[in-house]
Amino acid sequence: MKIIDRLNEDKIHISFEVFPPKTDAGFNKVLDATDKIAALKPSYISVTYGAGGGTSKNTAKIASHIKDDLGVLSLAHLTCASSTKDEVRDVIGNLKQLGIENILALRGDIPEGMVFPSEDRFHYAWELVREIRKHGDFCIGAACYPEGHVENEHKTDDIRYLKQKVDSGVDFLTTQMFFDNDIHYNFLYRIREAGITVPVLPGIMPITSASQMKRSQELSGTVFPRRFLALMDRFGSYPEAMMQAGIAYATDQIIDLLANGVRNIHIYSMNKPDVAAKLMENLSEIIKC
Repeated sequence: MKIIDRLNEDKIHISFEVFPPKTDAGFNKVLDATDKIAALKPSYISVTYGAGGGTSKNTAKIASHIKDDLGVLSLAHLTCASSTKDEVRDVIGNLKQLGIENILALRGDIPEGMVFPSEDRFHYAWELVREIRKHGDFCIGAACYPEGHVENEHKTDDIRYLKQKVDSGVDFLTTQMFFDNDIHYNFLYRIREAGITVPVLPGIMPITSASQMKRSQELSGTVFPRRFLALMDRFGSYPEAMMQAGIAYATDQIIDLLANGVRNIHIYSMNKPDVAAKLMENLSEIIKC
């Protein structure tokens, strides 16, 4: 089943993201976390490609396990900056052979020391989207950035590039994490005005520790609102309290989004089934509405 068909259903959908292990030794631990998240019956689970493509060999394996063994719709990430065009085509062929119909197309991080761009690699996500379209009837997702991509100085350029990406064959978008819902609502207004009409899933990350907050800011450049910073200042030194507060903050974000007509939410689980379970518990009656 294609994810776009599920997103077009008139109901609330909650999905989760997991990431492959950094080493083969951690594979079983990640698989266990994935199994527990799948037991929460999300609409789908996405599997990342790993920084620089380093953990990509396990992406297809985990996505296939989610689909075939756990009976949950899966979405395999695919990045192109760290791989040659031929390597990308091999991955697409493998996903097709495994019966995985859903791909999230990303440029990905440029590996340190690599000369980029180069002729043997796709330079932009829109090129990857177009390539995937050539190789089968995939449902293709892509990323978007409510606060603007860190490499684009002007938000107008960011939306223009996003429109180009969507027009290349994207079925739905998932946002980078954000912590102020007004940023998301303003972003939706601007992209709809630009003619981008595909479904947009807000990406929510429950921040449950000070180190996670720091890492999130380094990766995305996101702005933390004052009320979140106050929460971190008060509870950041108390791990259990910070986890509870972080889950409560994410729950509040999701409830506000749902109350304002958003029907599809994507949660960056960070491979933490306990956090995922608590969120679903908090939303148990709300998602039935």
